[in-house]
Amino acid sequence: MRSASAASGNDMDATWLDVLDTEARGYLPLVDFGAWRVAVLGFDDDLRPDRIDTMERHTETDEVFVLVAGQAVLILGGSQLQPGAVRPVVMQERRVYNVRRGTWHGVLLSTDASVLLVENRDTTSRNTELASLTPICRQGILDIARRELVR
Repeated sequence: MRSASAASGNDMDATWLDVLDTEARGYLPLVDFGAWRVAVLGFDDDLRPDRIDTMERHTETDEVFVLVAGQAVLILGGSQLQPGAVRPVVMQERRVYNVRRGTWHGVLLSTDASVLLVENRDTTSRNTELASLTPICRQGILDIARRELVR
């Protein structure tokens, strides 16, 4: 992650502003302040559709997704004890997608994708549940990726 001071090339006080790159592979927290965090998610080999075998849900907070570049598809699995049939939501740039607390979710990314995330700063394994996907759900994810993501 590259941080550039706002003071570069002008008289602005460098303590007023941080300018951060949103290019990343995988998950990268950018800003933590008070109770919230801004992070970025970029394509990583672990996020290839054929490697996705779990979904997650947060038990104490919503999570916001904003597509910055590329293509992304949110995959939602309901809010039962285990994920149900996956449902795709094709993301559009600069739209805010708020995944509600307790909803099973994941995201499929094109190789050039960048997604901004906003979540509670204390979102960790303590308040995030993971569930293994059935073979039918995994096949559904592969079908969604094949249909919705340009290679």
